[in-house]
Amino acid sequence: MARLAFGLRELRREAGGPTYATLARRGGCSAATLSRAASGDRLPSLPAVRAYATACGADPELWEQRWRAAAQELAALEQTEDSPSPYRGLARYEPGDEELFFGRDALGAELLALTRERRVVALLGPSGSGKSSLLRAGLIPRLRRMVQSGEDTAACPAAIRVLTPGAHPLDRYRSALALAPGDGETWVVVDQFEELFTLCPHPAERKEFVAALLTAQDPDSRLRVVLGIRTDFAKRCEEYSGLTEVMCGASLTVTRMSTAELRQAVVGPARAHKLVVERALTARLIADVAESGFALPLLSHALLETWKRRYGRTLTLDSYERAGGLQGAIAQSAEGVYARFDATRAGIARRIMLRLITPGTDDTPDTRRSATLAELEALSGGPGADGVLDALARAGLITLDGAGVGLVHEALINTWPRLNDWIGQSREKLRFQRWLTEAAGAWEAIGRERDVRISPIRLAQFAAHVSDAERDDITPLEADFLAAGMATHRRTLRNRRAAQALGSLLVATTLLTATLARRQRRPLHGHQRQPRH
Repeated sequence: MARLAFGLRELRREAGGPTYATLARRGGCSAATLSRAASGDRLPSLPAVRAYATACGADPELWEQRWRAAAQELAALEQTEDSPSPYRGLARYEPGDEELFFGRDALGAELLALTRERRVVALLGPSGSGKSSLLRAGLIPRLRRMVQSGEDTAACPAAIRVLTPGAHPLDRYRSALALAPGDGETWVVVDQFEELFTLCPHPAERKEFVAALLTAQDPDSRLRVVLGIRTDFAKRCEEYSGLTEVMCGASLTVTRMSTAELRQAVVGPARAHKLVVERALTARLIADVAESGFALPLLSHALLETWKRRYGRTLTLDSYERAGGLQGAIAQSAEGVYARFDATRAGIARRIMLRLITPGTDDTPDTRRSATLAELEALSGGPGADGVLDALARAGLITLDGAGVGLVHEALINTWPRLNDWIGQSREKLRFQRWLTEAAGAWEAIGRERDVRISPIRLAQFAAHVSDAERDDITPLEADFLAAGMATHRRTLRNRRAAQALGSLLVATTLLTATLARRQRRPLHGHQRQPRH
């Protein structure tokens, strides 16, 4: 970096020592930017170096090569694989990430105030608006500070519990809704509340879970509930009058970040790690997000990939463009890991990714679902799935959380064209598979009943959607369940045919008996009619 700066100063001297104002007119770049480029304080941007060279009458291509060499040298000196990233990519910000969570101070304070006033609160926002991060890194640290400061004893938390509904919310979280010991209140934060509609198949369980949450509305309750709900599932919430009241009178909608807030979200985490974000990059990111609407996961992932390609301690516009930009970074990351798989592992990756999708309907979009590690290992051939799960997790496409696996964010569904194509090609099959997984799990839970019955319609769907070449798409448990159901169906058909045959035999026997009886009576009747002599 010092050699590059010295070279630029020499270039200016050889050009006759023009002022920076003169260089600015010649190169189309500000005098301050050109002056900083030659100062040696930090690596200048590539456009600044090219403008400097052009203004001095030198070859900009040659100086671009020198800039890249200096950047690589600086990266080798300062960048290590173990250095933590200030950005979370597609992953949500957690309570421990508060120091890196920028741009949502005003909304976080507004949410806290609303939760103090109302016992059940809904946080509404579209996918990509940052609801999960706001709940976890914006609200929860504020609640914890209430405990530490001893303020607002009426709402002070005795416990803070975070959950996502999943397929069986009441069975799984009944204990989480129980009051914690002590004088404070039990706060339950239900993130991704829409899972109640996309993953829980039983209307009665959904209704009971909602009723359990709404008990917090009782003024004497020591339970407080905060729901994170995607706006495209708000209509489904209207099925429950209590939720409608919450959304009408105790809700907060996540709005788009202002320009100042976006700048904080970009620059704040970098400053916390003593990194520098090029001004040109900040301006470009703000412009790209403004064109894309709610795109915070895309922004965070693009920044993560830019950070991986940084030059020394500087995140540059050139690095951002090489990462794929706002719209292309996710697809570039996903294709990068997928391209390293051989044909067998690529097939396993496809099956894993589709297992983590719940296909939408005409009224609802495709969403993610969680799967157990055991389910995916059974599907893909053993522990570790030949390293595919680990590779997908390292690439930031999935999360491995204990025994659970899930897509890191639903943004992946729409921004990775390959995954979107897989879903489109397999939509009806995915609907059948989601039913099959749920039904097979219930069958396993009751001890694998031998005489399990599967409707002929479901068996026909199995024949239509799972060919012999696609048997790897179902787990051994699902295969056993289908085999048991088909065996029951065959026995039922055999019994039905046997009953029909027996019925036919009984009918024939009855007819034969009646015929013989009539024949036996005819001679007797004829003899009785003869006159006497």
